[in-house]
Amino acid sequence: MSKEADPLALLVQQLAKLPGIGERTATRLAFFILAAEDGYAQTLSRAIVDVKSKLVQCASCCQLTERDPCSICGDARRDASMVMVVAIPQDLMAIERSGSYRGRYHVLHGLLSPLDGVGPDDLKIQPLLARLADVKEVILATRPTVEGDATALYLAKLIRPLDVKVTRIASGVPIGGDLEYADGVTLHRAIEGRREL
Repeated sequence: MSKEADPLALLVQQLAKLPGIGERTATRLAFFILAAEDGYAQTLSRAIVDVKSKLVQCASCCQLTERDPCSICGDARRDASMVMVVAIPQDLMAIERSGSYRGRYHVLHGLLSPLDGVGPDDLKIQPLLARLADVKEVILATRPTVEGDATALYLAKLIRPLDVKVTRIASGVPIGGDLEYADGVTLHRAIEGRREL
C-alpha cells in the first residue's frame, strides 16, 4: 500500500539537506514558510527554480549571471587592466559589497585540493590565462588556507612569465581583533604583510 508523502515532512527533509541546516532549523524554517503569506512560498519556489534554470557562467570571468557578459564585465567604467581572481562567486559578492575594488574579476569555481581530487583541470584556469593579453595586474584573492595558498602559488607561477604583475591580497589581524587571541599563522601573515605608515 502506497502512502502519500507528508508535505511538511518532505519540506523539512529537503531543507535539512542545505549546508549548515540541521533538522531542528529545517523544522523552524518549514513552519515559517507554512505560516507566511501565500505569496511568499510561491516567490520562494520561483526563486529556487530560476536560480537553477536562468543562471549561466559569464564567458569572460566565469561569474554566475543571468546575461552574458555579466554586468561587471559589461561595465566600461571598470578597470579592465586589473583582474582579481577569487575562488567562488560568494567571494566576488563579498568584495563587491565592500565597494573597495573597481577592476574586473575571474572566478575559479574552487581551489586546488589534491586530497579531494581537485586539480588544475577542474578549475577555470585556462579561461583566465586566455584573457590576460591586455591585463597589467592579477590580484590573487584566494582564501588564506593551505588550498588557497597552493592555488595562489600555482597561478603566480603560470602568470608571471606572461609579463603580468601578480599580487596577493593581504591577510592578518582583523579590525578590532585582539592580538592575544590571534593564532600564530595569522600573526605571521600580519607581520609579513606590514606596510609603511
